[in-house]
Amino acid sequence: MNSKLAEKTLTTELKCAGRIFNTIHDTVLLPNGNTAQREVAEHRGGVCIAALTEQNELLFVRQFRYPYKEVVLELPAGKLEDGDTPLQNGKRELLEETGAVGFGFMPLGAIYPSPGFCNEIVHLYFCRVKEFTAPVPDEDEFLEIEKIPLNKAAEMVLNNQIPDAKTQIAVLKTYFLMKEGNSTADECLE
Repeated sequence: MNSKLAEKTLTTELKCAGRIFNTIHDTVLLPNGNTAQREVAEHRGGVCIAALTEQNELLFVRQFRYPYKEVVLELPAGKLEDGDTPLQNGKRELLEETGAVGFGFMPLGAIYPSPGFCNEIVHLYFCRVKEFTAPVPDEDEFLEIEKIPLNKAAEMVLNNQIPDAKTQIAVLKTYFLMKEGNSTADECLE
């Protein structure tokens, strides 16, 4: 970390403890010696899976996203649950949301979706689809599953037809991974 740019936390106050995130209000010491206020959405993190079928189609879900008041097309994803690794969470979300069982999981990195106010980290994975079972979404989750050819999904990202950031990044990383022929890279996980 560049210590010239670092801010030192002086006080922390929990403003709201929520089911998905907490709201924190901090007073910080700036590099120039002044103080400032920071509001942070403290989030446990998430996972997103780019699951590719034998026909080179990505599995997507459509679901209503309340903050935007619209149905959003996304790759299967969810928040991290205590006690499980991001990969375990990703496998669970893929199965719950689409009924797909994946194999050859490969990390695509982690992203900071909104670093200006939120500490959420979303872990991205690629996998191939081995088989399908019945999806079992959460009780408050209503989804439509859709298969989209990888090339078309990449075009949709470039044409601003997929606004979800984690999905855009995972689609494009998967597209370039497959284009370069690295679908069975050495870092694949079980």
